[in-house]
Amino acid sequence: MTSEERASFGSKLGMILATAGGAVGLGNVWRFPYMAGDNGGAAFIVVYLCCVLLLGIPCMLSEFIIGRHGAANTFRAYNKMSGGNAWKYVGLLGVVTGFLITGYYAVVSGWCLQYVYASLVGELKGNPQYVMDYFTTFSHNPVRPAIWTLVILFTAHFVIIHGVRGGIERASKLMMPTLFVLLLTIVVASCLLPGADKGVDFLLRPDFSKMTKSMFLGALGQSFYSLSIAMGCICTYASYFSRQTNLLKSALQISVIDTIVAILAGLMIFPAAFSVGVNPDSGPSLIFITLPNVFNQAFGGMPAVGWVVSLLFYLLLSVAALTSLMSLHEVSTSFFFEELHITRKKGAVIVTVSCGIIGVLCSLSLGSWDFLRIGGMDLFDLFDFVTGQIFLPLGGMLTCVFLGWFVPRKTVRDEFTSWGTVSGAFFGIYLFLLRFVCPLAILAIFLHQFGII
Repeated sequence: MTSEERASFGSKLGMILATAGGAVGLGNVWRFPYMAGDNGGAAFIVVYLCCVLLLGIPCMLSEFIIGRHGAANTFRAYNKMSGGNAWKYVGLLGVVTGFLITGYYAVVSGWCLQYVYASLVGELKGNPQYVMDYFTTFSHNPVRPAIWTLVILFTAHFVIIHGVRGGIERASKLMMPTLFVLLLTIVVASCLLPGADKGVDFLLRPDFSKMTKSMFLGALGQSFYSLSIAMGCICTYASYFSRQTNLLKSALQISVIDTIVAILAGLMIFPAAFSVGVNPDSGPSLIFITLPNVFNQAFGGMPAVGWVVSLLFYLLLSVAALTSLMSLHEVSTSFFFEELHITRKKGAVIVTVSCGIIGVLCSLSLGSWDFLRIGGMDLFDLFDFVTGQIFLPLGGMLTCVFLGWFVPRKTVRDEFTSWGTVSGAFFGIYLFLLRFVCPLAILAIFLHQFGII
């Protein structure tokens, strides 16, 4: 393996933007708003912020420590830190999880591209029922969703084959500022609509009477999902960090960026929704079924503005999806080219082709090939269930137990403090959260998903 293959980020800004891009994705722009809508808006955000602080940052920091210490793909990094014992398979679980998510996440990412095209050519105009039915008609088409799935996968492939600095870092420096510009533009347009202040109040004025056990567990799960914990992305990107990187500071910066994007996504969606009287608890259908009508109605007197806002919104979704897809792709690419001792390009080809097949089958299982079912679930829902409800919490919990209880304290502290060059004032708090709070919180999420608590 050459030094070019095991590269590092070229600048601190590039490192932060690339890693933040890996964390920022549809979990922020799609999942966070509907989770907030389902759980009372501002009250959910307060709980979510606490979860990011107490759970998300320690878990992210743990993956940083393992990734930088190993300076290798996720499986090899865990193998190195564990000394070759059974804990290395936690790293392999992260690789498998990232690989499977890449396949079905590409399907959702492809939907975003389809909606960019549909907005551009005016296919999202028409009577409200037509617009609501548009997604069902499109997703059941045997060809178009598969084509868009492959298009966005090949786009990620093109970035990945150009390496860490020339591909991932360069693309992130372009896409992350673009994402923020698009986001802020739509936030301003949304907040200027008549009656938008109700949406802003819903998102920023807490009603603590709406707090429930389900809200707490939902916020815990969302913090995990939004920061891309246990998918292998964080650990893989950390393997490209320099030995001088302040890991705690980086985790804080990336978590702040990730949270800002999530809250801005809420400010983008809810003022427009309240402006036209749409309930904020529209659930997962919010983005692809509800919002096109929201944009049509909110800007009904200014159709050109509505067209621009709709186009920019789905461009934003596509950029967010692509930054995450790149990081997921890199998890498996780095594994294949390092473990099989092949070139980065060959490793990327293996991932793109295999995940392309998975993605196309998942897409077809939602429509014309609905016979592709296992255990009563289509392939798309099956992969989503297995990775999201089993692999992610299991991998996160095992990582906390591994680093908190089995890795020598000195090894963890040395990485935490960058070998004494960074303050270790918060190390005791971090270790306490890692040993006790994080595993129990993740276990609670896991059990809640199966209705046990």
